[in-house]
Amino acid sequence: MSNPTIGVTAPAGFSASGVTAGLKASGNPDLAIVRNDGPLHHVAAVFTSNRVAAAPVHWSRQVVGDGRADAVLLNSGGANACTGPEGFANTHASAEHAAKVLGIGSGDIVVCSTGLIGEQLPMDKIIPGIDAAAAALGSGSEFDGGGAAATAIMTTDTVSKQAGFAGTGYSIGAMAKGAGMLAPGLATMLVVITTDAVVEPAGLEAALRGATRVSFDRADSDGCMSTNDTVVLMASGASGTVPDPAEFATGLKDLCIDLALQLIRDAEGAAHDITIRTFNAATEQDAEDVSRTVSRSNLFKTAIFGQDPNWGRVLSAVGTTKAVFEADELNVSINGVQICRNGGVGDDRNLVDLTGREVLVEIDLNAGDAEAAIWTNDLTHDYVHENSAYSS
Repeated sequence: MSNPTIGVTAPAGFSASGVTAGLKASGNPDLAIVRNDGPLHHVAAVFTSNRVAAAPVHWSRQVVGDGRADAVLLNSGGANACTGPEGFANTHASAEHAAKVLGIGSGDIVVCSTGLIGEQLPMDKIIPGIDAAAAALGSGSEFDGGGAAATAIMTTDTVSKQAGFAGTGYSIGAMAKGAGMLAPGLATMLVVITTDAVVEPAGLEAALRGATRVSFDRADSDGCMSTNDTVVLMASGASGTVPDPAEFATGLKDLCIDLALQLIRDAEGAAHDITIRTFNAATEQDAEDVSRTVSRSNLFKTAIFGQDPNWGRVLSAVGTTKAVFEADELNVSINGVQICRNGGVGDDRNLVDLTGREVLVEIDLNAGDAEAAIWTNDLTHDYVHENSAYSS
């Protein structure tokens, strides 16, 4: 039985489905629908900042412009990115067909795609897949439509990803996909978040941007930004509850952090999940820049894979940033052992245990009281193999 407290169908007013349309050679599920059954149909969304954006991103930006969306149509098995006018026409055709079978307007359907870039979607499979997904729409714990949808959007993911939050008289549920190409400006991910709270589009927008800033934007697996990133938040208002704005924002933030960490834990080929916390920084931006720069150092990431607490690689990365600090006041700890003190040798590096999955790197700039963390992973043989053979 499904967990009725998580997923996109946990909040009242939503139904979902996931089916096999034949887009994947594996035969795994690859097409999903999440429908907002109302009574409200409010929406907010955040998209990739990559200038080479996929056709569904261009379409969906237009859809959410008026603050309304009735459904989200998602497919894996093809990104529909860099596909020109035909690709956009296929996105439009998908929305038009979904609108017809669902009895709603095509301009109120967000479309999301994920998979290989540069190939046209097989519309002869997409169209009947939409029919099957519409027929399979379901909600509630007896029919796990949310779980089926979360499975259908997976690509290189090894597990589906769902989360939930129980507010005061309302709930928030979500699903996500993503395992590589994780970098800010969002990640190579699709995220659908639902709530039965009564929240106006402007309130959804503010809460969503606040949440993504400290969650998905801080998941940086490999420094590679996707063309398809989409995070959609829909409100049905079915609970009749107007939430406390602070509680809603905090709940949404915690849910997004939960999903972001699930993405990092499933990062392609990773052997270590790494949190890089920079503190005592002059500004939060300085702290974020330092943590992110270290997270993108291949020398650092391979050292962690080899269980080598090479703090010199941390300092060399920190030194390339514009953050405020004095080189002889930097401290670095890995898993609780301060192996760099005042810019030089600290405690015995052999005391650092890197045999476990979790790694905490803490960088003390001694320049203020701000801090920020970035979540990343190590660089492994498996990552290279998986991404070198991705399209073959």
